[in-house]
Amino acid sequence: MQIRQEIVVEARPDQVFALLLDVNRVAGCIRGAQLTEAVDSKTFRGTLRVKVGAIQVAYQGTATLVDVEEHDESSATVRIAGDAREVGGQGSVRGTLRVDLKGTGDGKTGLVFDSDFTVTGRVAQFGRGVMEDVARRMVREMADCIRANLQGAADQAG
Repeated sequence: MQIRQEIVVEARPDQVFALLLDVNRVAGCIRGAQLTEAVDSKTFRGTLRVKVGAIQVAYQGTATLVDVEEHDESSATVRIAGDAREVGGQGSVRGTLRVDLKGTGDGKTGLVFDSDFTVTGRVAQFGRGVMEDVARRMVREMADCIRANLQGAADQAG
């Protein structure tokens, strides 16, 4: 399943890029996520609790910064891959998130979040429509949280 979300934040590209590389802050923007271990500078373990329909599912897994590329001072790409197993169940989730950022020239930065993931197990029974709604909500909430973090920092600096 593929989800795309686009936002503009009132922060410079270098500020946005720095936040995206701060794994603790990004994880804090994902509802139900908790980091449990930093395996190395690019690999992290954690848990994720998600409510889909009437059930809540917990996953335990690994996320890896696959590619971090700063194209120039106004654009960059960050790619993250994740793989997790359902705690106490047979399900799994595997996916990637690509975040492209580009300065707009007026002190703002546009971000495009492209996610692609596959889910198996109990939550997959809800079908594509429900799964897509949950995924879109999660990506939107993460994007809004990143926006709030950046704009809060810009307000304090200004």
